[in-house]
This record gives sequence, structure tokens and C-alpha cells, in this order.
Amino acid sequence: MRRSVILLPCLLVAACGERGSTLSTTLPHQDAVFQEELQRKFLDAKPGTVIEIPPGTHQLDRTLVLRTNGVTVRGAGTARAILSFKSETTGPGMLVAANDFTVENLSIEDAKTDGLQLSDGDHIAIRALRVSWTGGPKVTNGSYGISAIRAKNVLIEDCEAFSASAAGIRVAASNTVIVRRCHAEQNVAGIAVENTIGTQMDDNILTGNTGGIVLANLPEFTPSGHTASVFKNRIYKNNLANFAAQGTALATIPAGVGIMVLAAKGVEIFDNDIAGNQTANILIRANLPAGSGNPPGGDPRFDPYPRAIYLYGNRFAPGGYAPDGTDLKSLKDTLFGADGHFPDIVWDGYRDASNLVGGQPPAAERICVDTGTVTVLNLDAPHQEQKPSTEVEPWRCQLAKLPPLEFPSKS
Repeated sequence: MRRSVILLPCLLVAACGERGSTLSTTLPHQDAVFQEELQRKFLDAKPGTVIEIPPGTHQLDRTLVLRTNGVTVRGAGTARAILSFKSETTGPGMLVAANDFTVENLSIEDAKTDGLQLSDGDHIAIRALRVSWTGGPKVTNGSYGISAIRAKNVLIEDCEAFSASAAGIRVAASNTVIVRRCHAEQNVAGIAVENTIGTQMDDNILTGNTGGIVLANLPEFTPSGHTASVFKNRIYKNNLANFAAQGTALATIPAGVGIMVLAAKGVEIFDNDIAGNQTANILIRANLPAGSGNPPGGDPRFDPYPRAIYLYGNRFAPGGYAPDGTDLKSLKDTLFGADGHFPDIVWDGYRDASNLVGGQPPAAERICVDTGTVTVLNLDAPHQEQKPSTEVEPWRCQLAKLPPLEFPSKS
């Protein structure tokens, strides 16, 4: 009944011909008419508009574009209201560049590039959105399920993302982002946060990805991000072979990483359950150009080193039992035996040699771990892994805990 109501205005004007119809010729007529009306609702929206997506699997072959502030897109439920972009030839499923935007209770399937692509918006709420590629993990799938870039005050909650060829949920060059109670599976990265200031990830499930969570600073974006809390997540068995396109940012993630900290700053990781990630449950790395050595070459404005990383109160079950790559596998076998496994936390050993005092960085920039039963491996990568170490003492320190983030009310 609701679908007939949406289509009725268009049918009354001879298939929208009097309104400048551009009906798709590749979709069944009913879907083409639905798409025409839905696109018009996006283009004609005004602040306060609520665009309802009725029950059904709706075939679309064109991107839905929204540039109006204060709009809500609301579906009838992720299992009931599905926008399928399988017939699309280019572009994301939904493209939004607006403030005060909300999308909820909806599924997006098989977009050519990203499922939902957001940019340059403030106060964005994404709730109960499911984005997937129904054919399973493939390099030809879109890059990101949910992507927010240059956004501010973003809430992503109760969402699902499956089979993105880069990241299920991705936030880049943004400020104040909360990702909670989401489920990401069969993506290259479950959640990827790049060059973002102020991130909180809690109560998420990351499993079956190449890497569960990636916290990274990349030279492609400025400035560097900092301040990220990761807690109360379940991060297990992220051992999927990397299927990202060669040359892309996430193509170098080893299969089998629970959390990867790549040149990130001010990171607090606590109260998580992390298990069964075959390369490392937690991997901490510098982001150095290949073959650059230490100190690195490249852009002098980019800081490639992880700084101020605090790990405590996490619960681990063995990982690191089958590292991705012959060098790491050989090192694991040499150090811990064919039936052994890497420690819970693996660090490549690169650090900024310019600010060391007594072999350690300043107190506020250290990597600190509640040792207890937690073990750490320093790979000694700067010296071709000649002297890897599991010494505990370098990690005995604490850092100030980060305050929780809150999603602000609309002004």
C-alpha cells in the first residue's frame, strides 16, 4: 500500500513525462518509476523532510544524491527496505554532502563504489544501516560500505557491513566520531579510521575480515589524526585473505590482524575480547615508505610513528599462530616453534630516533602496556629482525585515560 502511494503522483502524469521524466530503460518499469520518484524526493528535499523507503527490494541503477541540510532517510527495516544497486554502472549508492543528516532502518546492496558516501557534513547520524555485496568478498566490490570523509560529529550505530573491498566502515579526515554496536564481517578492514581527531569505537563485533580495526595516519590526508578509544569490542578470527585492489591503502594489511595501529597517535585500547587473529591480535607499526629505512624519507610534514599508545585490561586468546607472509612465519617458527604463536601484541620496533632519552621516547609518547600476563614482541624491523625481543620492562608505564565522547544534540 505504501509503495502505491509513492508511485501514484508519477502515474497520474503519464509516467512523469510532463515533469521531464528520465526513466531508466534498463530497469523493469515499476522499479524505473520508483527510482524516478525517489530521486525527485532527494533533489526536492527541504530542511525537515523525511524520505520514507517502503518495504520491498527496490532495484536502482543511479546514485541517490542529497545536498540539502536537515533531511532524514528512513526505511521500514533493514530486512524489509532494500535498495539494490546491482544494475548500477558507476558511482556510490547514496551520496550525501549535507549537515544534520540522518539515515536509518535501511539496507543498501551491491553499489558500484561505496554503499553510503558522506562528505563535508556536520552532525551525521547513521543508525541501523546494512550495507553489503551479496556475492561475497571480491576485488570488484565497492570500496567502502559506509564512508565518511571530512565530516564532523558523526554517529554510526547498530550498523552492519559485509564484503567491502576496502573497509566496511571507514572514517577519514574527520572530527568527533562514534562507532558503536556495529557488526563488520568479510571486509578487508572491518572498521578503518584514517587521520581523524577524536574517535570512539565500542561494543562492535569484528570477525572474518582481513583486519578487524585499522587506526591509521596516512600521508594522503592532513593533518594527522589523534585521540582514539577502542573498548568493549569483540575482535576475533579476522583471517580473510586480503582482496583489496593492488596499490590501495588497505592492500598491505596482513591477513589475520585483530587491531592494527599504523602511525596513530593517542590511542587507548582496553576491555576488548581479542582472539584467534592468525598474524597478530594487536599489531603496532610505523607507516614508512617501502625501503625508506630509519629515519624515513618522503614528505617531511608526515609523522610516520605511532605515539602515546595505551593498552590495558584486554582479554586475549592465542593469535599469531600462522602469520601472513613468509618472513613473519619463519620468524615465528624460529622464536616460538612450529606449534607456537606470537605474543598478544606485536610491534615492528620503529621509533623516532630524534627524541629518545635513555632509549625511550618522552613519557607522554610511549607505548604502554599493562604487562601482567600480556606479552609483547619487538620485531626489531629496523635491523632486519636480528634481535627481536620479548623483554617486559620497556612497556611498564601508564598514560592518561581519554574522556568519553558524546554525540551532540542538534543546535
